[in-house]
Amino acid sequence: MAKYVGAVDQGTTSTRFIIFDRAGRIVGLEQKEHEQIFPKPGWVEHNPLEIWKNTQEVIRGALAKTDIEGSDLAAIGITNQRETTVLWDKNTGKPYNNAIVWQCTRTDEICNELIKDGGQDRFREKTGLPVATYFSGPKIKWILDNNPDTRDAAQKGDVYFGTMETWIIWWLTGGPAGGAHVTDVTNASRTMLMDLRSLKWDDDILRFLNIPKQILPEIVPSSDTDYWGFTANDGPVGARIPVCGALGDQQAALVGQHCFETGQAKNTYGTGCFLLLNTGTKPVPSKHGLITTLAYQITGQGPVYALEGSIAVAGALVQWLRDNLGIISKAPEVEDLARKVEDSGGVYIVPAFSGLFAPYWRSDARGVMVGLTRYANKGHISRAVLEACAYQTRDIVEAMNKDSGVSLAHLKVDGGMVHNDLLMQFQADTLAVPVIRPKVTETTALGAAYAAGLAVGFWSGLEELYENWNAEKTWQPAMAEEDRERGYVGWKKAVERTFNWVE
Repeated sequence: MAKYVGAVDQGTTSTRFIIFDRAGRIVGLEQKEHEQIFPKPGWVEHNPLEIWKNTQEVIRGALAKTDIEGSDLAAIGITNQRETTVLWDKNTGKPYNNAIVWQCTRTDEICNELIKDGGQDRFREKTGLPVATYFSGPKIKWILDNNPDTRDAAQKGDVYFGTMETWIIWWLTGGPAGGAHVTDVTNASRTMLMDLRSLKWDDDILRFLNIPKQILPEIVPSSDTDYWGFTANDGPVGARIPVCGALGDQQAALVGQHCFETGQAKNTYGTGCFLLLNTGTKPVPSKHGLITTLAYQITGQGPVYALEGSIAVAGALVQWLRDNLGIISKAPEVEDLARKVEDSGGVYIVPAFSGLFAPYWRSDARGVMVGLTRYANKGHISRAVLEACAYQTRDIVEAMNKDSGVSLAHLKVDGGMVHNDLLMQFQADTLAVPVIRPKVTETTALGAAYAAGLAVGFWSGLEELYENWNAEKTWQPAMAEEDRERGYVGWKKAVERTFNWVE
């Protein structure tokens, strides 16, 4: 009898394979980073073949390190960086371009043309999304418009489009030899091409963007009892295992954090920062700059929706401090430096490296560091880096409270940055609510494992999953109201300085 479930976590900077037991505990993990490609300012790419190669290596590595056989896995789920777009030849598996990453701003002109004709919200009623460079639809159009070979091949029916879970699922289940071409509802909801209510590709939007429907994958539930396919005995798993669960990374974290009830929310601190609020079985339109998105869908059940606030740069700001400025040599050092000062010394950093996402949606914005005096040192800058993550989250929470009509009571957190105690305490302080970290912080991969495990009956249902969640640490707010508001007023002034930088 299978004892474990495996999850591929295909993230922005690395790919991991994590093996979970029935209690949701990690029993095996392997990780490998991939190259970040920056061909021009504002452009971000990944090599899809490198990512598939790394996926195979981390699967083999995690199994080998733990002496677990592939046949011990009940199922495999996938979670992924969302919106990142790849088009490939379905006969050979060769990509037509590098994958265009969710952070990339090359589709700015396409989006501006769409906005000019119908406003930023022209597709929001159907898709829940503003017109923005963030989403996959404009990226598909850019590839088709800028690579004539791709456009010709697409008309002939030889091209497949996918976000990264689609790419990985296709290869895991056979690739050119009959691999499944599917995308789950959560990833489909990030393309700007899917109708939120029908869960189908929208013909009108496809026509506006001149995207042929035949290149798109089939939309499927996140946890699917109709398995999409099986891994091969001679593949990286070394056994025939069903592939039947997929969730975009932030929705996976929502599931991994057990936010199954309306009103429950989580925030993930990764490359970007993403706060999702479960809004139940009906989509809630946002009037304050948030995204209406799919939270998850289980076979035979209706979809569950969420409001989301998306922040482009969070952990990536620490990487910038390390790689571009050389102020730190390792990411954890940012907390050590920040603790050497009492506060940020009036310094604010707004990391609008690729524009600002929610709740502003300003592609014309660029990053600023303000409030500098001769007093400021690298400790103040390090502290401003951490505070930027917390302040951006407060922007989202303020908008979410207005849209939902309910004030956030507490915030569940996960992702790599939640081990930074200084950041978590400042987050509680600036939100004025408790911040709660679970014992298992790899909630993104855990959510994908849950999706796959539920599909094969490894877990009986959502009720059984509740037993797996336990809090490890809670930070209580400890800042005076006057200090909290003074700091936030300064942040809002700093954000305004980023606007209108790009003409």
